[in-house]
Amino acid sequence: MTATKQKKCEPGLQTAEEWSYNMTMSEHKLADVKAHFSEMVQKAMLGEAVIVTKENRPVVKIVAMKPAKRVPGTGKGVWMAPDFDEPLADFAEYM
Repeated sequence: MTATKQKKCEPGLQTAEEWSYNMTMSEHKLADVKAHFSEMVQKAMLGEAVIVTKENRPVVKIVAMKPAKRVPGTGKGVWMAPDFDEPLADFAEYM
């Protein structure tokens, strides 16, 4: 695998709100990313932005997804039977 270049945030790749002082970016050739994809995903999961280049031009940025936040109140209207956690009659012989 070729050596990686550490870069600072390039214009248009990331907004100031998304930038973290400890976030790093690295550039990798498309062929290297293809050969070492799981390593690139691991880097992204650890907080590094992986820039994929083709013919020395950045074409893709691989970053980790933020987990979805739970919103209070989204379960309103969900009904659960009072005997929900009671054993089923079909399984009585196994108990």
